[in-house]
Amino acid sequence: MAGRLAGKRVLVTQADDYMGPATLAVFAAEGAHMLPDTSDLTVPGACERLVADSGHVDVLIANLASPNFSGIRAVDLADDDWQTTFDMMVHPLHRLCRAVLPQMLERRAGKIVVYGSATALRGLKTVTAYSAARAAQVGYVQSLGVEVAPDNVQVNLIAQNYVENPVYYPPELRAKESFQNSLKRQVPLGRLATAEEDARFALFLASAESDFFVGQAIPFSGGWAQR
Repeated sequence: MAGRLAGKRVLVTQADDYMGPATLAVFAAEGAHMLPDTSDLTVPGACERLVADSGHVDVLIANLASPNFSGIRAVDLADDDWQTTFDMMVHPLHRLCRAVLPQMLERRAGKIVVYGSATALRGLKTVTAYSAARAAQVGYVQSLGVEVAPDNVQVNLIAQNYVENPVYYPPELRAKESFQNSLKRQVPLGRLATAEEDARFALFLASAESDFFVGQAIPFSGGWAQR
C-alpha cells in the first residue's frame, strides 16, 4: 500500500484509549503496519517484553495516559495518586525507549513520538501530579532527542490540550453547556481539536517529513498554551 508510512512498522501503546484508536486509523490509511498494544505497562518487564515481541519497530508512538486527579489541591494529594501518574506515564516512557532504541540506533533510523500535554508548558491549578509527570516527559524527550539525533533517530512530543478523546473529554462532558462556554473562554479557537487532527500531527512527526525536528515539545492546544 502506498502512503507516507508505507511498509513502516508502528508500535502504539494504550491502543484502545486516549489517542490510540485515531492513531491506528490515520497511520494505517498511510500504509503503516500497525502493532497495537493494550497491555499494562506498569507491570515489571512489560515494556521490554512488548518491544521484544514486536520485532522490527520503525516508529514508537508512546500513547500514555493516566487519571489526572483534577480538582485536588496539592495539600490534599495522596502519595499513591502522585505515584500513579509517574508509574503510568513517565517510567514506561523510559523503559519503552530504552528497549526500542538499540535497534533504531543500529539501523540509524527511527522515530519516537510521545503524546504529551500542554499542562507541562503552562501552569494549571489543582493538577500538580499530572502536570509534574507530563513535565517529566518533556524533559526526557528534550534530553533523549539530542542524545540520539546524531544517529538519525528523531524523538519529539506533542504537548496537547483540548483534544477530543474518551479518557479526558467523554461525550457527556462535551455535551454540557458549561463545558462549551468554558471552551470559548479558555481556547482561542473556541473548540476541541478532533482526534484525527491530532493523529495527523503525529503522522507528520512519524514520517520522513519531520527529519529536522529534534527533542521538541510542540504545543497543540488551539492557542491555550500560548496565552
